[in-house]
Amino acid sequence: MKNAVLSVGAEFPAFAKKAVVSIEKGKEFYEISSEEIKASGKWMVMFWWPKDFTFVCPTEIAEFNKHYQDFADRDAILIGASTDSEFVHLAWRNNHDDLRGLQFPMLADTSKSLAQELGILEAEEKIAYRATFVVDPQGIVRWTSVYDLSVGRNVKEVLRVMDALQSDELCPCNWQKGEATIKA
Repeated sequence: MKNAVLSVGAEFPAFAKKAVVSIEKGKEFYEISSEEIKASGKWMVMFWWPKDFTFVCPTEIAEFNKHYQDFADRDAILIGASTDSEFVHLAWRNNHDDLRGLQFPMLADTSKSLAQELGILEAEEKIAYRATFVVDPQGIVRWTSVYDLSVGRNVKEVLRVMDALQSDELCPCNWQKGEATIKA
């Protein structure tokens, strides 16, 4: 039996996981917890990729990094994640030009428990699908998207959805921040 993907309105699962936060010797690792994020009062955007040292994944990670300040401007904590270990994340960061300067943590879900709870663990290889979760400051999932392993996502769409969610208005199709919302 397959787990269903955690969807809108569900509480994001509690977690405490090691993450790579730096390539500076002695400052590489930090444990991130859902409690710490909730206590910050910020939104959380957690995006998952299947495997380190692959081809589509670094294009997405680099694009999220390019827009790191855009997420910060929306009062959001950005976290990247996969089922690879923190040591594999660190090796990849050290060996990939586009990943050395990451401004957000790379979460290591080596037990695959969080990916399993989120319903995004691929059945055969037990790796995470390309999933994105936007979670409000109360820890409630407000948006989720899941892509096939071979298809990269659109970071600007994640930002657009965040703008719409944070507007607390009715937003029509293709709505962009600054455009008129719908008055019911």
